[in-house]
Parts: sequence; C-alpha cells; structure tokens
Amino acid sequence: MARMGGKRHLKRLAAPAFWPVPKKEAVWVVKPRAGPHPQFESIPLLVLVRDVLKLAETSREARKIISEGKIKVDGRVRKDYKFPVGKMDVIELVGADKYYRMVPYPTKYLIPIEIDAEEAKLKPVRIENKTTVKGGHIQLNLHDGRNILIKVSDPRNPVEAQDYKTLSTLLITLPDQQIQKIIPMKEGVIAIVSSGRNVGRVGRIEGIEAGMGRKETLVKMRDVHGEVFYTVIDYVFPIGEEEPIIKLPEGAWK
Repeated sequence: MARMGGKRHLKRLAAPAFWPVPKKEAVWVVKPRAGPHPQFESIPLLVLVRDVLKLAETSREARKIISEGKIKVDGRVRKDYKFPVGKMDVIELVGADKYYRMVPYPTKYLIPIEIDAEEAKLKPVRIENKTTVKGGHIQLNLHDGRNILIKVSDPRNPVEAQDYKTLSTLLITLPDQQIQKIIPMKEGVIAIVSSGRNVGRVGRIEGIEAGMGRKETLVKMRDVHGEVFYTVIDYVFPIGEEEPIIKLPEGAWK
C-alpha cells in the first residue's frame, strides 16, 4: 500500500485500494486528516459521504452536507470533511434516522453495515495497550484513539484493572463511553479479522500460538463453514463469546 504520510495532498493513484474512487477520472483525492485511525486504514468523511454512501454526487455537495452538521461519527457531529472514519465507527445521518457501522469486509477492507438505533448507541473497541498514569490509575488505550481511565484504590495491587487485558474488546456506550461488557482474547471467543489477507472473515478462536511479539503470535480460527485459517493476533478483533455483539454482513456468521 502506498505511503500516505508527509504531504498535505494525496493522488488518487496512491490512495488505498479499498477507497471506491475512480483512479483515472481526476488527479487528486481528499487525504484523511491525522486522527483516531491510521490514515491507510481509514476513509475521509467526504469520500464516505460521496462515494460510499452515495449521499452526494460532487465534492461540493458532500462538503455542504458535512458542514451543515448532518453527519455524526460515534455520536458526535463532525464538520471536518477530512475526518478519518475507521473500523467499528458508527455513522449517523442526522434527520434521516439511518445508522451504519464500518465493519471489516473481505477484499473491500471496510464497508458500512446498516444498523438500528439501539445498536448505534454501542461500539466495540479493542484495548491496544495499557499505561499507568498519575496516582497509579490505569489508562486503557483503545484502537480508535480514545482512552478510558480505570481508577484503582491501591496502585500496588490494581485489582480493578485485572480484567482489562491487552487485545480484549470493550463494549462501550456512545458518546459517553461507559463500559458495558468485556470480551477477552481467548479460545472459544468469536472474532473478526480486521486486516491482512483474511480481512473480514469471522470465526471462533480455537488456539493461540504464542510467538515473539504480536506479529509472530498466530491465532487459529474456524469460520462458519468449518474452514480453519490462521492469522496474526494483531489482526484479531474479539466480537462476542456466544454470539456476535454487533450486526455482521450477511453470511459472515450463522
């Protein structure tokens, strides 16, 4: 994938392959601003409105829709047409009573799945790492750039943070990010592959083969058709224990 950093502009030929923009109709395309998702794993809001959701035919129309506050991302109005939208983000069309979640999908990498208003109040986020902050409290650093503080009574024995393991998934409310559920990264859990050659595949974890770091730790998964496949643990996103906690593309899970 082409490198996107370092410049304010982006040529269409260098844009990520999963963006649904014709490569040769024009020279330039909107470059996502630095934000909650890596630039090469996100879609700028203008491209999402115009080319993915088909709410506008031109950039001017898309920018007008966005600037009028008609698009919410994770429960907050976003008026920056370069705002990066990434995996598991919830998109709301204000006034239209329509909601979408950006979900990993085979070959296309990310697609919007229409969801109902109740599901739009929830979002799964993966714990990327944990840090200790002032006072001995534990800060959870999540995949979409947000942080959640877990307060502990005794910094030498932070029992309140013991269940929050790295690479586990939290189900939080939007936009106030209250934790509703923890889905650990372990055998028996349902997960979706968020990147790599198996992107978008959903399966149950059958084994974790530890290696030197995340890139060498392999996860064995079995999909809905009974096929076994492997991927690195860094690409695995837990989404449920008995059943998925989010709506998935048709056919992805039984």
